Amino acid sequence: MPDRLTSLDLTFLKAESPATPMHVGTVDIFEPPVHGDEGFDYESLVALIRDRIAFVPRYRQRVQQVPGRFAGPVWVDDEEFDITFHVRRSALPRPGTHAQLLELVARIMSRRLDRARPLWEMYLVEGLQGDRFAIISKSHQALVDGNSTVDIGQVVLDSTAHPRDTPTDTWQPEHPPSAVELLAGVFFDATKHPTAVLELARAEMASLTGSTSVREVLGDVVGSLVAQRHAQESSLHVKTSGQRRFTTVQTDLEDYRTVRAAHGGTVNDVILAVVAGAFRAWMMTRGEGVGPTRSVRAVIPVSIRDDEDEEPTSLGSRVIASTVNLPVGENSPVMRVHQISYQTKVHKDTGRAVSARSLVGIAGFAPTTLHALAARVATTAVRPIDDVVITNVPGPQFPLYAQGAPMLASYPVVPLMPGQSLSVGVTSYDGKVYYGLNADRTAMPDLAVFAQCVTDALDELLDTTKGSRNRASRGRKKQTKKAGS
Repeated sequence: MPDRLTSLDLTFLKAESPATPMHVGTVDIFEPPVHGDEGFDYESLVALIRDRIAFVPRYRQRVQQVPGRFAGPVWVDDEEFDITFHVRRSALPRPGTHAQLLELVARIMSRRLDRARPLWEMYLVEGLQGDRFAIISKSHQALVDGNSTVDIGQVVLDSTAHPRDTPTDTWQPEHPPSAVELLAGVFFDATKHPTAVLELARAEMASLTGSTSVREVLGDVVGSLVAQRHAQESSLHVKTSGQRRFTTVQTDLEDYRTVRAAHGGTVNDVILAVVAGAFRAWMMTRGEGVGPTRSVRAVIPVSIRDDEDEEPTSLGSRVIASTVNLPVGENSPVMRVHQISYQTKVHKDTGRAVSARSLVGIAGFAPTTLHALAARVATTAVRPIDDVVITNVPGPQFPLYAQGAPMLASYPVVPLMPGQSLSVGVTSYDGKVYYGLNADRTAMPDLAVFAQCVTDALDELLDTTKGSRNRASRGRKKQTKKAGS
């Protein structure tokens, strides 16, 4: 029998609306291949996906409902699968600026995926300045679970300029099950998995309330009352529209390491402190109060181990949602780092937190998949009193390639949660830290101002390290002199 969607997958499908598409995206920017004269074009991308889609068989399957909806839908092969429908081509008009690319990304991410087909799309965008091109991918959150399916954005990438060999694909779609077979599968599952009916009921409750238990439903009622008052003083809570704005920020990873060395914590703590500083400055430009007690409640997916002794190999069931109160009311950037480090230290002290170095070393996982898993967890964990979702995924600190074309930058596109005006995705890759800022188009016409505030907040933190760097430099000189005397 075909695989049945889990209750969590079903929740994502039920929760989707024109105002809240439930897909995760990535914007990768490339230079032409270093070797060879053929370059990289639409036919190259189609051929690359055709060669490697066998690694993600779910990307050739669609959702099939069970007659009468006596059970959750199942995944079935798409007999009319057309790779050219999913892999699309676009081009920017001259001069092909980054701003033009961002506008295209916003429009693509605003559109929901076609439920009658496999739930993903990929775009080759040509005409970028400097003879560059971009690949935009989006996958539905019901698709990528980290166990049986990873994101297609990672299978097109190689660690060297020479593409790896792939086995010959002999895939032939299986005939979809008939109505009788689907109903027989329901009875089979009910016998083999008695809890399946309960899981489906929980998913149906989640589609109506956004929660999966009576306790959570009651919690949401109380939370919504608190959120109504909270929303009155924050522009982060809005009636979400169906249109988006998207912008990016590129920074140097070494700057975060410098701040960490001077003030402690982790690179992740410094990134959160930068976001907190950006929120503070942005709110001030809007005339919002940032008193000493003001904070922004952020949902931060965290990777953990189920067992202290195990090494992370799969994150499908090992990502949990943590909540951090970003201290936007704190005037000192250094104190913001310390306050955030104190909050995140709770997870480190459990011994279950997965380090950034371990995450990067997980075989078979790339930032695109890790962001998808983080977004899945965040979507189910967000409450009315939460202000923003922030996913921070460490990536490899060496170049990646698509058919020999070096990837220059990678920006995540985290879905916008209902009632929120902004989501923040962060990826570190090859010495850089890339921010993808996805916002409601109506609620945040000043998204570019927030992006500038991110850069300014990092500069503010760097300014606090100048004395530390000078002292460290003098210390090294003294040690050198003593060693030579």
